[in-house]
Amino acid sequence: MSNALANLLGILDLERIEENLYRGTSLEGSWGRVFGGQVVAQSLVAAGRTANGHLPHSLHAYFLLAGDPTIPILFEVDRIRDGSSFTTRRVKAIQRGQAIFALTASFHRDEEGYEHQLDMPDVPLPEQLPSEAEIKQKLLPQMPPAVRAYFERERPIELRPVDLTRYQGNPPRPPKQSIWFRARGVLPDDPMLHRIVLAYASDMTLLDTSLVAHGKTIFSPDIMAASLDHALWFHRPVKADEWLLFSQDSPSAGAGRGFTRGLIFGLDGTLVASVVQEGLIRIRRENPASA
Repeated sequence: MSNALANLLGILDLERIEENLYRGTSLEGSWGRVFGGQVVAQSLVAAGRTANGHLPHSLHAYFLLAGDPTIPILFEVDRIRDGSSFTTRRVKAIQRGQAIFALTASFHRDEEGYEHQLDMPDVPLPEQLPSEAEIKQKLLPQMPPAVRAYFERERPIELRPVDLTRYQGNPPRPPKQSIWFRARGVLPDDPMLHRIVLAYASDMTLLDTSLVAHGKTIFSPDIMAASLDHALWFHRPVKADEWLLFSQDSPSAGAGRGFTRGLIFGLDGTLVASVVQEGLIRIRRENPASA
């Protein structure tokens, strides 16, 4: 297990300070703020600790304020409903007395039912793509400094984009991209933990897809980007330490916001989760005072 993954698992082990109240710390934020996927995952941990052993099947969340990675986050759980099949929880993440994030999650007792799914896109397999070591050695020198800094930093999640050329200044193209990802090490055999780590990773790269149509990335100096809301559905059991394909598209952008959808497939083609997110993709003004 990499140090970055061990650190992630450490911050996911929230401290219980009172009934329905937990405290967590943060990983270092690359943009000076808490990574959205982290607070999603930690809130899901807090909700799951009260869910009577049921596993989450969906969550819906709003990012309210930028989190400060230098101070703890309090997670307050509201036990909305306990049913025989479904359990519902609301979680509020708090810093300095203010809510920075709100999540509602639903948990479901496992049961049988009808089955169908869309097919996985036909893309190169992860072993056919450059590894992160090869990306650092051969491709990063050709990329902008902000992109190099992102890929050079050790992360708990390993990424293998199917197409890296868009980070080299290519023109606008259809707003789609596919990225393989997995935890950087073997995780304990805990179904809840695998869903939590998937929730953490599900906030990665989504907002960037909405900028593909405009020849921009979240690293572009004239773009102000931030997640606004996030929804995730777990369809089937998942192993977050095995390769997963994140197939994304952006049906719409407007009014300074980008809307993106994602399907997450296992290596065998099983659809394990779906994600939807809207985020801020505001064009930075030359004179901030006029904003």
